This record gives sequence, structure tokens and C-alpha cells, in this order.
Amino acid sequence: MDKKILKLLAKDSRTTAAQIATMLGRTEEEVRAEIAEMEAAGIIRGYKALIDWEKLDSAAVTAMIELKVTPKAGFGFEEVAERVAKYPEVEAVYLMSGVYDLSVMVRGKTFQEVAMFVAKELSTLDSVTQTATHFVLRRYKEMDVELIDRNTDDRGNILL
Repeated sequence: MDKKILKLLAKDSRTTAAQIATMLGRTEEEVRAEIAEMEAAGIIRGYKALIDWEKLDSAAVTAMIELKVTPKAGFGFEEVAERVAKYPEVEAVYLMSGVYDLSVMVRGKTFQEVAMFVAKELSTLDSVTQTATHFVLRRYKEMDVELIDRNTDDRGNILL
């Protein structure tokens, strides 16, 4: 497994096997075979576009929800994490150290929609004992990509 291939794909998943082969001094066939092998092994789990939702008129609302969970014997946190991950509103679920056990990234159309999802779905799960909701006001960097337009800020256009 060549981690250099993974790093190139993580930086830009549209990089072709031919381009990667040229960068690494390998054949295109070798690169294609290695990528296919990593996909089959579950190392490469998918390819996604990183969208700057703030640039759209219908920008979505993102929130980080912290969940305090009572783990079930024999399952730990896995059972509740798997249930939470199945909701279409949920973008990510992480097991965390600290006061809260799970961190859940949720996307909705409005603040109220996200708040109602937390109140009606997440907080009512058997194992969830407490939630804390933090709304994302602005994203500056995501998945190693900066989302800042350097020539503007919230006050309007400013030349730097």
C-alpha cells in the first residue's frame, strides 16, 4: 500500500491514475491496481466533493451535537453510534474523550429544523442522557481545504 497515493487522492480525489503515476514514477496500471486493492480492502471508503454551502442561496445549517451516552453491556457505545449514523441528517459521528461521549455533525435547512431533530430524535434515544448543541456559524477549513476568500470579509470587498 502506497500512502503517497492516498495522500494525493485525499488532497484531490479527481486526480487521475495517469497523473498519480506520473507524479510517483509508476505505471498507470500499477496505480489503478493499487487503488482498486485499497477500495476492496475498505481503506478508500468513498470519494466526495467538498461543497462551500455558504456560497449558495439556500445554504444549510450545520451543528455539532455532543451526546452523553450510557453504554450498554457488551456493546459499549457502538449500538447507539450505529443508530445515530443511520439518520440522513447526520454527516459524521465520532467517539470522543471528555465530558461527552459522541460528537455528531448534523446538517439541516434551518436552525429550527436541526433543533427539532435533536429534540425529537437524538435526545429521545434510550442510551442518550444529555445533549449539547453547537451551531456552526462559519467554516474556515474543512478536510484540509481552506474555505476563506482572502479578498473579502463580512463587511464587503476589501483589497489586500
